[in-house]
Amino acid sequence: MAENKENQYSGQLPENEAGPGMRGGMRKEQPSGTGITGCLRQDSAWLDQKLATDRNFDVVTRTIEVGGREAALYFIDGFCKDDLLQKLLQYFMDMKARDMPGDAGQLLKKSLPYIEVDQEREWEKITSSVLSGIFVLLIDGYREAVLIDARSYPARGVEEPEKDKVLRGSKDGFVETVVFNTALIRRRIRDTDLRMEMMSAGQSSKTDIVLCYMDSRVDHDFLEKIKEKIRNIRVDSLTMNQESLAECLVPGRWWNPFPKFKYTERPDTAAAQVLEGNVILLVDNSPSAMVLPTTIFDVVEEADDYYFPPITGTYLRLTRFIISLLTYLMTPTFLLLMDNPHWIPEGFSFILLKEPPNIPLIWQFLILELAIDGLRLAAVNTPNMLSTPLSVMAALVLGEFSVNSGWFSSEVMLYMAFVAIANYTQANYELGYALKFMRMTTLVLTAIFGIWGYAGGLLISVLCMCCNKTLSRRSYLYPLFPLNWKKLKNRLIRRRLPGARQE
Repeated sequence: MAENKENQYSGQLPENEAGPGMRGGMRKEQPSGTGITGCLRQDSAWLDQKLATDRNFDVVTRTIEVGGREAALYFIDGFCKDDLLQKLLQYFMDMKARDMPGDAGQLLKKSLPYIEVDQEREWEKITSSVLSGIFVLLIDGYREAVLIDARSYPARGVEEPEKDKVLRGSKDGFVETVVFNTALIRRRIRDTDLRMEMMSAGQSSKTDIVLCYMDSRVDHDFLEKIKEKIRNIRVDSLTMNQESLAECLVPGRWWNPFPKFKYTERPDTAAAQVLEGNVILLVDNSPSAMVLPTTIFDVVEEADDYYFPPITGTYLRLTRFIISLLTYLMTPTFLLLMDNPHWIPEGFSFILLKEPPNIPLIWQFLILELAIDGLRLAAVNTPNMLSTPLSVMAALVLGEFSVNSGWFSSEVMLYMAFVAIANYTQANYELGYALKFMRMTTLVLTAIFGIWGYAGGLLISVLCMCCNKTLSRRSYLYPLFPLNWKKLKNRLIRRRLPGARQE
């Protein structure tokens, strides 16, 4: 078990390399040094006080006799496997005095029939282990506690993610238990080069964070930078899991809406990113994996492109790029053409408004942008049994009746419906809202300054992407800028797998 003797209450939280939950926490004031004394009565009294066993009903403690010595058990109810604990208790009670080793180390080596065991003397790590669900045994005369990792976290099945739907491929998905998520990646990458490093953050939560990477392919300078950022996190708790961690890793430039992270709930996507040399962050209690570093091409790319032949995958990828671009340009371009109808070729005169609008077009677009988000929020909070009738009602009211009443033009409703639907062609929420903010900015500038406002909106969008940097300080538009034609071609075209072609 990793040990860090420099941790203080106001200092850094320790890095753990032994396993989930077996880590240090904040240093507490102790009456008798930093470690246990070997006197069970004194040690158990101190631990009872720290864990508040008289007030916490789920902190279970029991006094037993092990090999003629008095011992105390500590564990959290609901975290431990009851059948395993029963067998261990039976084993401990059947031990004879002649079978008792002289210390905890010899007990683990010769007399304890279980795999995931450890010994610890520091109080801070003992208390943190108990609170994380580890079974702790204190034996009179032993100056080290016995830690038995017999945890069984409440968890749901690894079914297909609701957000990252699978067209073709594996139907499993990440869950809220970090150990299950690491196992899903291990199942796909059976290589000794794969690394899973455990760290923790949050002074109260001590949230487990796993760094997953290929040791021979990762950028080690970037990896050490990420580790240092995690060690320096001083927040009390990572309440919102990945989002809390993301805000700690990137504290500045909140005004740039383009995402710096790619999130995925699919183990195949995470495994592919690891094999490409990226770093995957898995946070306990979260079913999503963070991909670092992330460019705009990483955000748009999806794993489904590789579950189809190269020509089909290329078509799907280019379609996604084109539709994402159209969601940004459609409404500002229409507004610009309506303000300058003489620019419209005669063959496209049908796009002109059939009737003069009662409300300026810019206000129609802005109102509908807010209305679409309102429908999204309503859909999230609507019970499943009412979702269908409410959807029909919303379609009738906002579709037909709003046009007939004169509030909105039918052309405006058509283009906004396209934008609302096209946003779901790519899975990244952050990118969808980034395009939305840029679209609204361009709309406002176009309404005020005309063609110069339209050009200014385009320039602002390009500058936001150019000024955005990945966590590795690489260009957000790489390999487009700086240009790397070979890698750019691989980003735009779905190529055959390396080594698939046989000479």
